[in-house]
Amino acid sequence: MAVSRFSQALLVLFCHVLYSSASFQPALVLDMAKILLDNYCFPENLVGMQEAIQQAINSGEILKISDRKTLASVLTAGVQGALNDPRLTVSFEPNFVPVMPPALPSLPTEQLIRLVRNSVKLEFLENNVGYLRIDRIIGEETAAKLGPLLQENIWTKVTHASSLIFDLRYSTAGELDGVPFIISYFSDPEPLIHIDTVFDRPSNTTKELWTMSSIMGERYGKRKDLIVLTSKRTMGAAEAIAYTLKHLNRAIIVGERSAGGSVKVQKIRIGDSGFYITVPVARSVNPITGQSWEVSGISPSVNINAKEAVANAKNLLAVRSAIPNAVQSVSDIIRQYYSFTDRVPALLQHLESTDFFSVISEEDLANKINYELQSVSEDPRLLIKLTQDHPVIIEEDFEPENIPNDPAFLTNLVDTVFKVRILTGNTGYLRFDKFGDVSVMAKLGEQIAQKIWEPLKDTENLIIDLRYNTGGSSASMGILLSFLQDPSQQFHFFTLYDRIQNTTTEFNTLSGLPGPPYGSKRGVYILTSYYTAGAGEEFAYLMQSLHRGTVIGEITSGTLMHSKSFQVEDTDIVITVPFINIIDNNGECWLGGGVVPDAIVLAEEAVDHTHEIIESGMKVVAFDEFDQNPCASFCMRNVQINPLVHIS
Repeated sequence: MAVSRFSQALLVLFCHVLYSSASFQPALVLDMAKILLDNYCFPENLVGMQEAIQQAINSGEILKISDRKTLASVLTAGVQGALNDPRLTVSFEPNFVPVMPPALPSLPTEQLIRLVRNSVKLEFLENNVGYLRIDRIIGEETAAKLGPLLQENIWTKVTHASSLIFDLRYSTAGELDGVPFIISYFSDPEPLIHIDTVFDRPSNTTKELWTMSSIMGERYGKRKDLIVLTSKRTMGAAEAIAYTLKHLNRAIIVGERSAGGSVKVQKIRIGDSGFYITVPVARSVNPITGQSWEVSGISPSVNINAKEAVANAKNLLAVRSAIPNAVQSVSDIIRQYYSFTDRVPALLQHLESTDFFSVISEEDLANKINYELQSVSEDPRLLIKLTQDHPVIIEEDFEPENIPNDPAFLTNLVDTVFKVRILTGNTGYLRFDKFGDVSVMAKLGEQIAQKIWEPLKDTENLIIDLRYNTGGSSASMGILLSFLQDPSQQFHFFTLYDRIQNTTTEFNTLSGLPGPPYGSKRGVYILTSYYTAGAGEEFAYLMQSLHRGTVIGEITSGTLMHSKSFQVEDTDIVITVPFINIIDNNGECWLGGGVVPDAIVLAEEAVDHTHEIIESGMKVVAFDEFDQNPCASFCMRNVQINPLVHIS
């Protein structure tokens, strides 16, 4: 027979503990080995052990140990180390008298009732939260004997709770065959659930534990919230309940790691000596995990001092009670505002079918909803965050009614907003830090023509500096784009779809510009920085997609475009929803995420780098060369959209 790794370790151990005097015969070790072989719940770990011990005895390798308690300690350390099981202990107790407590079912009914009443407590807290504390798990026979009493005083009342805190922090004793009885109350009648498998080594039998199809009275069921409290004292059958409910995704465990007890442990005398070995004789195997709560205990979902577990459970239930309304609120906002209307049904259906069992805080809820929305929408603009502030981003534009028609004022306003210079090499330079409202730009038309396009009309190249541009009105981009095209040709620039207004607007080349157009033949260079945002990013993106300009500088901020932020009802969760889509002339919708320049340099070096490009005639890789430019490919998103309706 092959010698296992554990048996090899035992061989080394026993070679050092066999005693040669008349008081301790090698039979002591052989008897202990036989007990393990006949009773230890992991017999597969003992393969070859007896043969290994016999070899050690025959070899004569012996270490003299005269003190019995020392020998017991050495044997304990050795057998635990060899089998990696701290439950295996050897003791020298010549006067030990085993005490067998009476089986519960044999006790008089009146005594059973007192025992149950002393070990069970049920009360109702605020918001109809039930609190059930059980300090001893009774077995199947006892439960059947006291069925009407248990039903009337516990389970019928529990069913009326909106949610339940099940306290097992003080449950240190009980019977494993009572576990299915309790699990059944927290599950549905069908289908039956395989909850545990118990292997008993002395009888060499295996017993499966299943939920029960029929129990007395109503069930609490599997849909209402259930919090199980544990402590480092929670042991045995209570651990089996908590472990099963946790891995069935039926309960959230709050408290401390449990004791890590055992299904069944026996203290067995070694031969006729005064030595005893404590052996786990049965083991539990969970059908879901293939493992057990024994030895290692149950790790709680919320790890907290046991004394604080009830208060934490109340807070947790308050969070969980808000989940349905929060999800409904998110769904309503998406339904009303989300710009990709064709994706709304799938998003709402996905949210409705999402399991929020793992949510134990508002932060978890926000992260969970955000993850689910992102996985379906693939839209980085649709965001859920937890915040104490509830920012609603409002773009402030010039209000036309507040601008007087005084020519001097309008000229001064243009001088303030726009910076125009002629640089070395007859290169024009135009900087503005915000896109104004279309109506404002129309009002400033004459001054813009005189102060901007007249000075720039004869330059050989044009630099448009958007390094400090933080956004503004997307509609006004059409005016600037028109100046950079030939007025004789009609050109489609982009389309805006507004979900709130339910309008689709196409932006094409404008005729009758108030000033000389710059045209499509001369070079245009767009400078960007990390601070470039909103409409500034959109303009840089469109210039790339139109192949009209070269973008130089830093990757833009990736500010979410045309979005509104809403507080989710009764929470600190905020949802940001894009309500406008910008679609370029290729039919592609830009989802933000930052514009990757054709030439990436530090923002402060962008002007000098542009001059170098102009002077050297260097070719900068454009965005249409996807195969050669992975950065560009990363930035672009090909999104299928519904056909657009042109509004004239």
